[in-house]
Amino acid sequence: MRTLATLMLASLVLPLSAQAGEPARDGAPSAPATTTPAAPHLLDRFKALAGKWSATGLDGNSMPDAQVQYEVTAGGSAVVETLFPGTSHEMRTVYVRDGADVVLTHYCASGNHPRMRARAADGEQVTFAFDGASNFDPATAGHMHDASFTFVDKDELRTRWNFWSNGKPAEHVANLHVKRVAD
Repeated sequence: MRTLATLMLASLVLPLSAQAGEPARDGAPSAPATTTPAAPHLLDRFKALAGKWSATGLDGNSMPDAQVQYEVTAGGSAVVETLFPGTSHEMRTVYVRDGADVVLTHYCASGNHPRMRARAADGEQVTFAFDGASNFDPATAGHMHDASFTFVDKDELRTRWNFWSNGKPAEHVANLHVKRVAD
């Protein structure tokens, strides 16, 4: 019985030690174990935004400069964007990983919550498309429907949020030119 247990244990340990670059049974060294570093996930681009930012050019309606904050939260699994922090028009957008994708939920000052999924990441640009709704009927209610982010460099970002109403694009577009605020 003891011999059987020893053989079973040896059959488990030998393959593990061979994987770690230990000599195989025949005494010849096995190939060292290699690990390929995981490719960065798209969410990492949004994590790199952590900090305070200043935005100009909001939607072409002569809106004053805006403040934007990005915070990595939930053990690094989410990024929270706060637009107009501390004002009555404060809004938040939460970016999270969903498998290979990044999805966002925009908590709008109007009380609705559109969800968008990254549909394309081309070089420095990431495009999100509408992927569902909470607290409104997207066929009738006005809402942010899609967005694009252009990562100019580590301290500069351009965003475009497109508004839809009655199931089709509306004239309202929120364009932001965002720059990191030096600490």
